[in-house]
Amino acid sequence: MKHLVIVAHPRVDSLTMCLARAYVDELAARGHQHTLHDLYRLEFNPVLNSAEIAQAGSRPGPPEVLQAQQDIESADVLTVIYPLWWLSMPAILKGYIDRVFARGFAYESRNGHVQGLLTGRRCVLVTLSGAPLPVLAGTGRWDAVQMLQDTHVFRAVGFELLEHLHFDHVEPGLPATVVQEHLARVRRCAHEHFGVSRS
Repeated sequence: MKHLVIVAHPRVDSLTMCLARAYVDELAARGHQHTLHDLYRLEFNPVLNSAEIAQAGSRPGPPEVLQAQQDIESADVLTVIYPLWWLSMPAILKGYIDRVFARGFAYESRNGHVQGLLTGRRCVLVTLSGAPLPVLAGTGRWDAVQMLQDTHVFRAVGFELLEHLHFDHVEPGLPATVVQEHLARVRRCAHEHFGVSRS
């Protein structure tokens, strides 16, 4: 099985990046193929400009966008790992979505109805927040995250969302034992959904 893992965090030593490495290590240990797109280290340009909008759906886009789209097309599973900042994606990841999940590639829209074009693929989301999940859920903010990100982005373009795994209480100076628990949890996620590859 082929996996595309996209991760967005500026610090290479962040918990976000540690979770991404543990996740792909577990995939590899289970015999899966994976490609990792570390958007910050790739220096992915998140800015969708007017020329790119004008050419969408009519001619090939910029090379980095075409490569990202090809990697999505060749993957069976997309996993996206990122912190929630202001309950949203980091700007670099939002820009990736804007540019790569383009009309004609990821979706078509007519008369206000969106049709996803990336059906037949599965998706896992892994997010982190400083705020406790019960607080987010109790105030309705977690519902907003799920509606705007899970449903309006990933499900809308056709992905089957297997899990949205969330880590809360993520703050500087986490005890090593907590970090290890989080790493074990993300490994379990990979194992439980994918187990040993038959390909």
